[in-house]
Amino acid sequence: MKIRYALCGIVLAAFVTPALAAGKFYVVRDTTSKECSVVEQKPTEATMKMVGLAHKTQAKAEKAMKVAKICDTK
Repeated sequence: MKIRYALCGIVLAAFVTPALAAGKFYVVRDTTSKECSVVEQKPTEATMKMVGLAHKTQAKAEKAMKVAKICDTK
């Protein structure tokens, strides 16, 4: 009986995890061009590095990009 509950929990977690990740925005920095941008998917390429944490809205991600020292191109 406990195995059945454990399996149900694993299946439920498998369906819920992608839903929790939806609607997140990431500030990423291209390691070759040294430019930052906001993307909707977590970077997986070696040439893109995530700056900070995920943000709930694009506006918050853009604001974070403006204040991030690594994204300052001046």
